[in-house]
Amino acid sequence: MGNPLPKAFFARPAEVVAPELIGCLLVKRQADGELLWGVLVETEAYSQEEPACHGHRRRSPSNETLFGEPGRWYVYVSYGMHHCVNVVTGRADWANGVLLRAVALPGEPDRVAAGPALLARRFGLTKSHNALPVQPDSGLWLAPRPPALAADLTLTQTSRIGISQGQDLPWRWYLRASRSVSRRAKGDRQP
Repeated sequence: MGNPLPKAFFARPAEVVAPELIGCLLVKRQADGELLWGVLVETEAYSQEEPACHGHRRRSPSNETLFGEPGRWYVYVSYGMHHCVNVVTGRADWANGVLLRAVALPGEPDRVAAGPALLARRFGLTKSHNALPVQPDSGLWLAPRPPALAADLTLTQTSRIGISQGQDLPWRWYLRASRSVSRRAKGDRQP
């Protein structure tokens, strides 16, 4: 869990990075030094050329991090009360990122982090994490898929949810075998 994904991993388009993050570990070093971690089971990609991306219309102080170098956290507040966590991808000066939608935590209820707001709440992530590097030095990072999980990774690719524009893009991925997905595609039954 200590080895983070390399910075080069994030220097690719969000729609390439997002499915490759499924099965990777989200790791946070707690104040007492213990590690809180879970398996990413759902992601969504966003890019400046499409209307659902925060950077689509313009660059502003609130979305500046999304235009920054890849491999940083972009944390924003949704509906004035829920934190959502993204990792910046692609290249600097082009808004590109992957929303972390759901995480499965071993030994915890299936739905404890099944959705962006629940994920942020369970991991205690706030705007204070915005712009931090996705590295152990910052206390919050992404680690590669464990070999046992990488061998059996069946993903579902579908349209994004919770947005009013750009729903037609099939830029949401989830681990089909997980019960921690926020919402399954129509017709996909809970395992």
